[in-house]
Amino acid sequence: MRDFSWKYFMMTGDVDAYLLYKEAAVLGEQMAAVTEPDDQEEAAE
Repeated sequence: MRDFSWKYFMMTGDVDAYLLYKEAAVLGEQMAAVTEPDDQEEAAE
């Protein structure tokens, strides 16, 4: 989705496509933080 919205923005200059691109980046970072195991929790066990 992120790649598509960037390509669409580059082709059209549509601001909404850029905002979608940025939102997808933020959501991707949040999902990565949630799915990564916490090293501190593993060390405590």
